[in-house]
Amino acid sequence: MFVIIGYVVCLGCIFGVYIVHGGNISVILKALPFEMITIFGGALGAFVVNNQPKVLKATLKALPDALKGSKYTKARYMELLSMLYEILQKARKEGLMAIEKDVESPHDSPIFSKFPVVGHDHHVIEFTTDYLRMMVSGNLNAHEIEALMDSEIDTHHAEAHAPIAALARLAGALPAFGIVAAVLGVVNTMGSVGQPPAVLGGMIGSALVGTFLGILLAYGVMEPLGGLLEQKMEDAAKELQCIKTTLLASMQGYNPTTAIEFGRKVLFSTDRPTFSELEAHVRGKK
Repeated sequence: MFVIIGYVVCLGCIFGVYIVHGGNISVILKALPFEMITIFGGALGAFVVNNQPKVLKATLKALPDALKGSKYTKARYMELLSMLYEILQKARKEGLMAIEKDVESPHDSPIFSKFPVVGHDHHVIEFTTDYLRMMVSGNLNAHEIEALMDSEIDTHHAEAHAPIAALARLAGALPAFGIVAAVLGVVNTMGSVGQPPAVLGGMIGSALVGTFLGILLAYGVMEPLGGLLEQKMEDAAKELQCIKTTLLASMQGYNPTTAIEFGRKVLFSTDRPTFSELEAHVRGKK
């Protein structure tokens, strides 16, 4: 919703002020379809050449997510920390081997099933159960598991950043394609130099629309979209860091209540539940 509102404000102010100051919007509308095809067609072709198929797929998948609100809310984090608390509490009371069935079959686990939001998130469950499985095996110490977690989070960050980098390169190229469209318009105008001044003026105006659109699409549409996706990526990485910190605290001997407090402190302040809120939520789930 906010993305749409932002675009409406951006485009509305730009074109609105142009019209209020006496601008002839028909010149832009007349040239718009041809300039858009030139700019977006060239940019799209270059975008395909510049990115591997996996990056193209990731970008197409990420774009609809940009229009949605963030799923990383205080309520989600309270559910995540409550889930970690219950699994660690069971391991502490009954031993690590007691959670082996939960780890091996998380979809059949009564603990994970109690938490419908994070319990059905593939990335959260896979990341959590992978390292719980290592904790159950007992073959790795906390430092080794921490290094492995960091490597996986770095890999996740690199994969999530690929569409953002692709959009940033596209945003950087759009002004250049706008200039290409404008140059072609000038070339077309020069080929009609014998026409009346009014006709030539309209043709030159149409040519300049290409430069205008290239810059507008770059800095008013694509670059803000890439920035929004980058913020969402940071939220996703923060969730994995929360799980990492909680599990490592448990491995170092802290009780489940203290371990989830370690994880809570990692979260961004805008989404972090208070100690009292988390405690009340954990007790409610119990």
